[in-house]
Amino acid sequence: MEVEVKFKVDFNEIEGKIKALGATFIGEEVQEDLYFDLPLPDLLRIRHIVNLNKVILGYKEIKDEKNEEFDEIEVGVEDFNKMKEILERLGFKEDVWVKKYRRVYKLGNITFELNTVEGLGDFLDIEVISDNVNEAKERIWEVAGKLGLKEKDIESRLYQELIKEREKTTLQ
Repeated sequence: MEVEVKFKVDFNEIEGKIKALGATFIGEEVQEDLYFDLPLPDLLRIRHIVNLNKVILGYKEIKDEKNEEFDEIEVGVEDFNKMKEILERLGFKEDVWVKKYRRVYKLGNITFELNTVEGLGDFLDIEVISDNVNEAKERIWEVAGKLGLKEKDIESRLYQELIKEREKTTLQ
């Protein structure tokens, strides 16, 4: 089970705090995620990691109302456009593009994904993969506290929800 909590943050400030914890820098990614129109709790996306020339087909099922617990399956695919065409021929409709710059850090079994999302700003996903959801959340909140993050900093909406809300506001 993937357990993650997303926080609205200031990129540079929080990156310094993550480094101060002793987390190891894993790498950076430029991601372009295409989500398809499915009813929640299901999510289907193709992720193109542009700078690494990788393409990943991903399915997630949201397991809770806070968007913190996910059952996730991912597989590498060879060609973004062909995968998109296959899904469209199967009847899936393009929904939302999420474009982001990501820096990844690790500290033990905790992954820090520091994102600048196009049109939305900076976010930090703190993630633990575990069969014990409560233990994972305890670990996430332990490290979040060390970073100075609180409940008020949580962003529980999905990136695609935030993008749709922004687009509605822009159109009005």
